[in-house]
Amino acid sequence: MTLAATPTAAPPPATYGAVLGSRHVARLLAGTLTGRLPNGMVPVSLVLWITAAGGSLAFAGMLAALYGLASGLSQPVKGRLMDRYGQTRVSAPAVLVNSGCLLALVWIGASGHPAAVTATVGVAGAFTPPLEAGLRALWPSVLTDPAQRRVVQALDTGSQGLLYIAGPLLASWLATTYEPDAALAATAALGLAGTAVVLTASPSRTWRPATHDSDAVAGSGRLMNTALVLLFLALAGTGFTLGAMNVWAASMATNHHQPLLSGVLPAAFSTGSFLGGLIYARRAWPGTTTTQLLATSTLFLLGWLPLLAQPGPHTAIGLALVPGLFLTMVITCGFHTIDILAPASRTTEAYAWLILSVGVGQAAGTALAGTLATHPHTLAALPAAGAATALAVLACARGRIGPARRRGRHRRTHATGAALPRHARP
Repeated sequence: MTLAATPTAAPPPATYGAVLGSRHVARLLAGTLTGRLPNGMVPVSLVLWITAAGGSLAFAGMLAALYGLASGLSQPVKGRLMDRYGQTRVSAPAVLVNSGCLLALVWIGASGHPAAVTATVGVAGAFTPPLEAGLRALWPSVLTDPAQRRVVQALDTGSQGLLYIAGPLLASWLATTYEPDAALAATAALGLAGTAVVLTASPSRTWRPATHDSDAVAGSGRLMNTALVLLFLALAGTGFTLGAMNVWAASMATNHHQPLLSGVLPAAFSTGSFLGGLIYARRAWPGTTTTQLLATSTLFLLGWLPLLAQPGPHTAIGLALVPGLFLTMVITCGFHTIDILAPASRTTEAYAWLILSVGVGQAAGTALAGTLATHPHTLAALPAAGAATALAVLACARGRIGPARRRGRHRRTHATGAALPRHARP
C-alpha cells in the first residue's frame, strides 16, 4: 500500500464539547483560573485590609500597585526559568512563597510596620506562579490538533476577563462578611489549590522544555528580535486601552452619580471579551495570523469610537461590549504570532513577555488617565488612542511579523528530515 493510499484517522472535532471533554483540558483550565483568581483578589483585599485598620487609602493603593508591578516584571524571568527547568521546579516554590507571604501579612497585621508590610507584598507579587504562560506552553502536548488548540486558547483568553470580575467581588464579599484577614487567607488558599491542580496533572508533571537543537538548526536560540519587540510594543498599546478604560469608567460613575458604573462598565467589556472568544473559537477564520491580528486590531479600535460621543450610562454599558468582543481575538492572535516568531526553547518566556507588555501598557494607561481625570472628553479618547497606537505599530511591522513559518519548529533539514513536534521530543 502506498503512502498516499494509507488511511488516516480524521482529526477530532473542534467543538467546545469535544475540546473540554478532551483529557486534561477541563482540569488545566479550571486549575489555572482558580490559581489566578488571586490576581484579581489581592489588590482589593489589600485596600480593604489597610483601610479597615485605619490606614490611608494612598498607602493601600501603593501596595496594590506594587503587587501588580512586581508580578508583571518578574514574569519573563519565571518564564525563562520554566523553559530551562520545567514547570514544577518553578511554579511549586513560587506559589509556596506567594501564599506564605499573603498569610504572613495576616500575622504582621495591617497596623504593622509599613516597611515590613511593603516588603512582604513586594515578595508576594514577585513570586506569583506563572500559570498563564505555563498553560500556553502545555496546549501543544495536550491537544495535537491545531483547530482544537485554537478553540481552547480562545476560551482561555476570553475567560481571563471574568477573573477580574469574580476576583474583586469575592474579595469584597469575604472582607465585608467576615474580615479583611479572611480575604487574604482565602486568596492564599485559592492560589495554592489552583496551582496544585495544574502541577499534579500529568501534562505539567511530564512537560519538558524543547531542546536547543532545533534553535541551532534555525540559526539562533536568541529570543528578542525586531518583530517580537514591535509585537510587544503594539500589545502594550492594547494594555494602555484597558488601563484607561478603568479610569474612564470611574469618571463616568462620578459624573453621573452612579457608583456602580465603575464596576459595571469594565464588567460589560469583560463579558464582551468572553463572548468574543466563544465566537472566534467556533470556526477557522480566513487569512494568515498577521492578517487576523491586523483585522481584529482594527475592529478593536473601531469599537471604541462611539464612546467618544460621551453617551449616557445605559448606552455606554451596551457600547462597552463592542470593543470587548475583539480583545480576546487580538490577544489570541498575539500568542499565535509568538508561536511563529519565538524559538522553540523559549516560548514560555516569550508568552511571559507578552503578558508583561499588556500589563505595563495597562499601568501606563491608568497613570495617564488618572492625571487627566478632570478632562472628560480627553479621558474618553484615551482608550481609542491606545488602540490606534497598537494598530499603527502592527501596520508598520506587518512585513516583519508576517512570515508564515516557525523558527526552530517543524522545520526540515537535510540531515534529520521533519522535526518532531515539541511534545514528542525526548
